[in-house]
Amino acid sequence: MEEIDFILESAEESMVNVISHLEKELLNIRAGKANPIMLSNIFIDYYGSKTNLSQVANINTPDSKTLTIQPWEKSLVPDIEKAILIANIGFTPINNGDSIIINIPPMTEERRFQLVKIAKQESESAKVSIRNSRKEANDEIKKMEVSDDMKKNSEQDIQSLTDSFIKKTDFLFSKKEKEIMTV
Repeated sequence: MEEIDFILESAEESMVNVISHLEKELLNIRAGKANPIMLSNIFIDYYGSKTNLSQVANINTPDSKTLTIQPWEKSLVPDIEKAILIANIGFTPINNGDSIIINIPPMTEERRFQLVKIAKQESESAKVSIRNSRKEANDEIKKMEVSDDMKKNSEQDIQSLTDSFIKKTDFLFSKKEKEIMTV
């Protein structure tokens, strides 16, 4: 009985990890509003090592269409500007000497549909991972030396767990889709 509980807990933990990964991936998909996370994949050369932009500067959003980057060392401004251009994320940085300003361009309808497609792919990938967790748990239970009724009940528990996580995935996707498509 303890083994079955362990398998169920392990499957649930795996599914929770899938959901938290999906949430992070969906955060990286921009929905037209300025968000410091948009620059989370920008790295600069800082005294010989690749350093994330957020570790060498303050990134703020004074309004929903603007990002400001205030480096802790003024000498980093040109390096930050160059890193943003090299990252090719569709932003044109404006260097005012002390900081960098990025005006977020409005998204076209075509771009919105592309982003919804990307979000859908992330959602489907999460569902596959959840189903893989279900399969692994069911395989473990089938190997166990317990009654068929216990196996059947455990598989039903795993299925209801899977269903709830699939619903959560669908909810996260529909929320992101609405956010992207809202002009």
